[in-house]
Amino acid sequence: MKTPDLSQAKKLLASACAAIILTGSSLVASAAPKTATLAIPSMDCPVCPITVKRALTQMPGVSQADVDFRKRQAVVTFDDAKTTVGALTESTKNAGYPSTVVGTVN
Repeated sequence: MKTPDLSQAKKLLASACAAIILTGSSLVASAAPKTATLAIPSMDCPVCPITVKRALTQMPGVSQADVDFRKRQAVVTFDDAKTTVGALTESTKNAGYPSTVVGTVN
């Protein structure tokens, strides 16, 4: 029976480590998006949602922001590995429209 040499063992170990790393990174990349509903009572004209939407969609990790003037709320879909609900409310506040969290969905 032939014994594997040290270089073959190192190659096998390196391949196994690479497979583990790739598997782990694909799990992180496939995290489910979260959705937050923000109440924005200070929107007082039909143009306000444009500013709010722009502020939210410029946040890293935000994939969608639906802003409804009549309901005075925004529904935001985001990656919680890249941003937080607190950062979302801070962005609307910085745009001139303070908001509060009404609810979140995982």
